[in-house]
Amino acid sequence: MKVLQISASYKPAFIYGGPIMSVAMLCEQLANAGCRIMVYTTTANGLNELSVAPNEAVNIDGVTVIYFKRITKDHTHFSPTLLKSVWRNVKKYDVVHIQAWWNTVSVLSCFIAVWRKVPVVISARGTLSPYSFQNKNKVIKKIIHHLLTKPLFKRSYCHVTTDREKEAMLSLVHPKSIFNIANLVKLPSLNHMADGKRGAIFKLIFLSRIEEKKGLDILLNALPDLTFPFTLTIAGDGDSNYVNGLKELVKNKGQEQSVNWIGFQNEHKFDLLKEHDLLVLPSFDENFGNVVIESLSQGTAVLLSEFVGLSAYVVQKSLGWQCAPDSRSLASQLNLISGQQAELARIRTIAPSVIEAGFDKSNLINQYMNMYTNIISHG
Repeated sequence: MKVLQISASYKPAFIYGGPIMSVAMLCEQLANAGCRIMVYTTTANGLNELSVAPNEAVNIDGVTVIYFKRITKDHTHFSPTLLKSVWRNVKKYDVVHIQAWWNTVSVLSCFIAVWRKVPVVISARGTLSPYSFQNKNKVIKKIIHHLLTKPLFKRSYCHVTTDREKEAMLSLVHPKSIFNIANLVKLPSLNHMADGKRGAIFKLIFLSRIEEKKGLDILLNALPDLTFPFTLTIAGDGDSNYVNGLKELVKNKGQEQSVNWIGFQNEHKFDLLKEHDLLVLPSFDENFGNVVIESLSQGTAVLLSEFVGLSAYVVQKSLGWQCAPDSRSLASQLNLISGQQAELARIRTIAPSVIEAGFDKSNLINQYMNMYTNIISHG
């Protein structure tokens, strides 16, 4: 089975957050399972470019990857050489898997593959939902949506990671079929020995890219209404102007002594998660939420907004709590949770095993392989 994976960015461009890690792990595990994987991507790394040799096939952790130069430095990631290569080579593959949307690499590669009658599956990776039309480039997105997105999805298959993402997708497009398969999340070896010792100060953590969609401002506005001693660790980076505005908000709220900004974390994030009592993710829109699985794998409970894709799973499995994405609801839930030490201890004990069983990579890879086989047979 030959699969062409097309993603506007690929590791080591970790500046783009969780989707980069999910796509890379999917490609690596598919290659391990015997799929012939080729990744087309660009040199994108935020406003900069990755230090890689462009237009040459290289091996990245067992996956063949070609990085093409882009000529725009924004999220359009326009790369004529990539698109030319898609046109020339796409017929060599059994299926094309498009990762994310709203960039020229994804949209135009999808158009080429559909035009050349190669089966396509699209993973929007949280970029296509009603919320995506409420922020940047609203008018342009609506035009593209009617002229290209709707017709292309109608001729393609769609992959989502949660029921909530599926509902959001069906409200906008009508693909041939939808496959609901969870993200592969890279986790450390399970440590069954949970640390039950908790301090007098309740330790909150927010670990994510810092952008408007993630709702960090909601959490910061809730801090003055908390009725228990706490600290908040903020692990992540974002646009400097936006981050500085949030830091000013913390200062104005008089909470500087309780908030610790530690920047982007990767290597030590699991130790960091385990050291805290509760992960808080009050996103306005989140198709999945890799950090939720990462946190629970370390026994740390979670509080999620109702618009996080995994929130229903967390509530169903009794591994955390849900709230509305507003500061009043968030503060109320945090005040409640801070007093539930027995429940937090229960979650710390059982969550790692629940996550290990529910997100077994072998089982998930079989589901992805079956998805491709189904698409190829009907394509």
